[in-house]
Amino acid sequence: MAGLCEQHGPMALRARRPFPSLVEAIISQQLSSRAADTIIARARKRTPFTPQALGRIDPRRLCSAGLSRSKARFLKALARFAAEGGLKGLQRLPDDEIVARLTVVKGIGVWTAEMFLIFSLKRADVWPVGDGGVQRAARDLYGITEPEALVALGERFRPFRSHAAWYLWRALEG
Repeated sequence: MAGLCEQHGPMALRARRPFPSLVEAIISQQLSSRAADTIIARARKRTPFTPQALGRIDPRRLCSAGLSRSKARFLKALARFAAEGGLKGLQRLPDDEIVARLTVVKGIGVWTAEMFLIFSLKRADVWPVGDGGVQRAARDLYGITEPEALVALGERFRPFRSHAAWYLWRALEG
């Protein structure tokens, strides 16, 4: 880990607005970064990432940007959730309450909520054990293949597990 820190420098994230960040997280699910970026750019050309605009748009327009029908439905569900006040006060909640609140939205699971905590709210101590990249890097760097061992590895980095995950993702880049 020390070598990764030295090689990649400090973790650099910027706080982001919750709604557009969640839209991008849903679009990015199970896609490579490159594919997700392409679809996000196409979707942005069709509509602003606001609850009002996504609540009104015909799902077929989202699908024409490359989204699946299910992801288009998930974005509509997120738009309803946000319009009903579901994102109000979110930043002030503890991590576990944010995960619980967000995962009631169809299309947002624990992984998406954890990515939101790390990349949008800049929470320092999130350990996404369900993330395939974290799992692969932990296997490659530490020989970890069992879920319990991955959880234990995260304890070594508490209270900066988000940073450790970020460095593990960087390890997969090169």
